[in-house]
Parts: sequence; structure tokens; C-alpha cells
Amino acid sequence: MRTRFTLFALALTCAAVAQQGPAIKDTYQKFEYMIPMRDGLKMYAQVYVPKTIGGKHPILMERTCYGAGPRGADNFKAFRGSIKLREAGYIFAYSDVRGKGFSEGDFVNIRPQLKPGEPGIDESTDTYDTISYLIKNVPDNNGKVGLWGISYPGFYAGVGAINSHPNLAAVSPQAPVSDWFAGDDVHHNGAFFTQDNFDFCIGFDVPRGSTRRPSVNRGRKSAYDFFLENSPLPLLETNFLQGMIPYWTELMGHGTYDQYWRDRALPPHMRNVHCAVLTVGGLFDAEDMWGAMNLYQYIERQNKGISNTLVLGPWFHGGWARDTGRVQGDIDFGSNVSTYYRDSIEFPFFEKYLRDQNVAAPAEAIVFNTGVNTWRTFPIWPPIAHDKATFYLSSDNTLSQTFFGKAGEVAYTNDPANPTPYEPDWMKSARRPSTYMLDDQRWLNSRDDVAGFTGPVLEQDVTLVGKVDVDLWVKTTGTDGDFVVKVIDVFPANEPGMDRRMHPMAGYEMLVRGDVMRGKFRSSFENPQPFTPGKATRVRFPLNELLHTFRKGHRIMVQVQSDWFPLVDRNPNRFVDIYHAAPSDFQKATISILTGSRYPSKISASMIK
Repeated sequence: MRTRFTLFALALTCAAVAQQGPAIKDTYQKFEYMIPMRDGLKMYAQVYVPKTIGGKHPILMERTCYGAGPRGADNFKAFRGSIKLREAGYIFAYSDVRGKGFSEGDFVNIRPQLKPGEPGIDESTDTYDTISYLIKNVPDNNGKVGLWGISYPGFYAGVGAINSHPNLAAVSPQAPVSDWFAGDDVHHNGAFFTQDNFDFCIGFDVPRGSTRRPSVNRGRKSAYDFFLENSPLPLLETNFLQGMIPYWTELMGHGTYDQYWRDRALPPHMRNVHCAVLTVGGLFDAEDMWGAMNLYQYIERQNKGISNTLVLGPWFHGGWARDTGRVQGDIDFGSNVSTYYRDSIEFPFFEKYLRDQNVAAPAEAIVFNTGVNTWRTFPIWPPIAHDKATFYLSSDNTLSQTFFGKAGEVAYTNDPANPTPYEPDWMKSARRPSTYMLDDQRWLNSRDDVAGFTGPVLEQDVTLVGKVDVDLWVKTTGTDGDFVVKVIDVFPANEPGMDRRMHPMAGYEMLVRGDVMRGKFRSSFENPQPFTPGKATRVRFPLNELLHTFRKGHRIMVQVQSDWFPLVDRNPNRFVDIYHAAPSDFQKATISILTGSRYPSKISASMIK
């Protein structure tokens, strides 16, 4: 079985794009270094210097926790990114972070950043020391360094820009891990992403030198059945982990946004950045969409005067770094969007800031409109919009921009023993599909544990931009509950488009945006609060930013449910510490979405032409 670790380590950070052009061995010479840090420990790096292109060249470096590459002068790794980077003669450097690969020291997940004036080491100081060494020792370098990386290496790219080294000229954090409680990987709005985290931990977080590894034999079980049989969460420890993954124990011990998580949140630390930044994210990234969007915003607020660009394309996690990007799941985006990004956005960015080429500075924001398949640029992100679209949920399961004053409700039963799946192939799928963030949602329409609200046929295009604000009024018979809210583009019955398998797209219900809020965190991630059974309660949270045109003839739909299993762990509908919940804590709950003048449940977003 392919674990999430395998997907990260192999698909994203090592060889995300197939090699093109001449063999690397024919055009590059490999060097290996053990680089001393300020505390005396040494970090491993391998560096590839062009041997067929003369002159001085910039260094483009990735710091990674997934293995910098094979050791030995004749063992070469594949490069990712635009072939133009190789043709231009960039030097490529790959460094194992502290405690991983061939580097010395102990590994710490999302190592906390030092406070100003605090002695010691962190990922920023290790980056600084690595750059100092490479500039002095790598032959034929031009004195300029760039950092890049996807996902966890995206975190290392971002943190490496803090207190920037004088020779660091450009940084590109791509799908960067940023805050593992608020919105990336581990949690979304406090809800624990069980399937991804368990699969990741059993492959990645076994301590170095350990003689014991978890043995997980799933047989032919689907992920849904496996995680249901091994719920609640303590059973995963009892049945499989048995103390072999200390980091899992840490996760289970920090169920609120406490100091542990605040210390590991990257965005607030993004200060003293003195280089150009190109932050990249996927609009359908199931893991680190939040990270890209929020890291860009914090860099913008805390570092005035630098070049700071955000790129958002129609990609799953790391999709911009491999293949053409034209098709994802059933959706054809009309052009080779990944190739375009690599050759026309990423390459010119590094050319400008690392080789001083006469290239125009990138726009502040470069974003793909996923409804009409066009790139747009903006001088500010989100763009300033003079109009706002509000869509009210109604008790007759409709969605309207016209406010209905009549009170009502739509109720459904949430049963933790039969949780709502997050993807249609749930009965046999063993791993998470990369496409679930834009897949067809029609399979949910017949379920009685999902509330759907559908708007009228649109008489003109509606383009929504920026965050989607969810504002629900709810009642529950329990004292806790999750709220998964999805915004869906319903294609018309005469939709002419065809997907890549030549199935008609008529009536297709494309997921445009969706996320989960753990109800007890509705007011504060630090101080969870129970629901009072039967009491109308407001639940507000934003969905991640988008740029999507709902075209004339389409309809807008909103779905609300209270499970996204096994992507997200089950909520017992009882106010307890879910990380240590007992089977007896789980109970059915009737959940009502309230509507009308007193309790106007709605979603809203900025609207542009």
C-alpha cells in the first residue's frame, strides 16, 4: 500500500517531473559535503554543478526531511522543475535537515523558531549556516542562492527566509506546511485528519535508530472499514503504534491550540524577510492549501517593500511540479497549466532574482479561474471587490440571494457508527484520492445524513473571489459536532463538455470549495465550548480562498454534513477529549440547520466581473 509518506517523498520532493533532455550525469558534476553548523553538528548536502555550461551560476537549494538523495559520486538524483533551469545552468543543491537522511542531530517536527535574541539553533539558523558554507565552497557559483520546496520542504523554504542570509535572493515556498492545527495536514479548524496522519506517521515518524516499526496489515479492507474498526482514536495506538511513534503521542496530547501548536505555527514568524518570495498553492490541494494562502498574507503584512507574489493554480498537492496539469480527475482545465507555471512563472522568477535577467517582476497575485479556465493577475490579493454575493439557506432545500424571512430548519441524523464518507469509492478505496477536492458530489444526494441546498439556474455568470464566509445557525441534540460545508458548481443537463473518459458532464456537481469546522472550536481554538442541546447556536468559519466563475446556466449548491470519514476522525457528538474518547462516548445526534429571519444561515463571498 502506498502511504502518504511515499506520496510525499517520491512524488513531490525527489523526482516530481520526469527527466528531460540530456542525462544529468552527462551535464552535471556531483559534489557532497558535510556542512558544520554553529553548534558543531554537521548537515549533509549534495550539490550538482554544470560541467558543460561555463561561467558563474546561482544555487537553487531544497532542504528536505525526505532524503536529499543517494550518496556516492556516481549516484545522481532526478531534478524537478522547468527544463529551462537546467538549460540555463543552475546549480542544484539538496540538503538533509537536522536529524534526517545523512545529517547529524535529532529531528523535530516543525521545529519551533527561536525567539528574538534567544541562543541556540532552529531551521532558520541551519539554513543560514548552510548558505554561508555553499557560497564559499561550491565551485562556479555567482554568490546568489534561491530556496524552494513543496509541502514539508516548502516549510523549510519559508522558514529559511526568516532573518534572510545576505546571499539569499529568492525563495519559493510551495504548498508550505504552515500551521498544523488551524489549516494544514494535521487539522483543519481543529478537526483531526485521521487517515492522512496515521499513514504519514507510520512511515515517516519512526525515530531514527529504532529497532521497532509499526506492523499494519490491512488485508483488503477499505480505508473506511479499517479506520472504523480501529476507532475511536486510542485504538490506533493500542492495536498498532504501541509507543513506537512518539510524535503520535504528542499529537494525542495536544487537542487544543495550546503553546505547543503556537510555537510551531510558521506564518507569525515570517519577519525580517529580505528576498523576493514566490508562494505557490493548489486550489484543490487537500493538504496545504491553507498554508500557501496564509503564509503569503503574513509575509505581505510583516515585510514591507519586498517582492511578494502568490500563485494559485488548479492543482492537487504538488501538481504544478509534474505532468502537464491539464486534467485533474474529471475536469479538463483547457491547457497545460502546470507546464505554463514552470516555464512562464517559476523560471522567469528565478531568472530575475538569481541571475539578474531583464525580466518583468511577477504580478502580486497570479490566480487561475477554475470556472472559465483562464489565468488572471491582480495587484492585491484578495482583490478589492465592490460587490458581495450572499446565498441564504432555506428550509425547502433551496439557496437564494433573496432573503426569506420565514423561519424553518433542515434536519439530519448523524450516526458515528455509520459516518458519512468523504469520497464515492469509500467501500473499496484503500487510500485517499488526490482529486476529492473537486470530485462529483452527486453520490451524496440520496443520503439522509447530508443537507443540500440548491440555487436557481443562473441567468448570468457569477464570479466569486477570496474567502467564502460560512455563517450557520444550528441546533443539535448532542454537546459537540462537526460541520462540513461544501460549495458546489452544478453543471446543466445540456453541458457540452466531456471528461477525459468521454463521460458526459451533464448534471455534474463539481466540488469547488469544502472544509470542516469542529463545532466546539467555533469561538476559540484555545478554549473549546460545548453546545447546549436544543439551543440555536451560531457556527462561523471561512472556507479557503477561491476564484471561480459559476457560468450562466449552471447552479450553485451548498451541502452540509457532520462527518468526512475517514479523512477526518469521527466526532462523538459529545463534548469530550476526542483523542482519548471511549466507545461509550459516541452517540447519534439530530442536527438542524436553521433558516429564516431570526436564524439566517448563509454563505457569502466577494464578487467580481
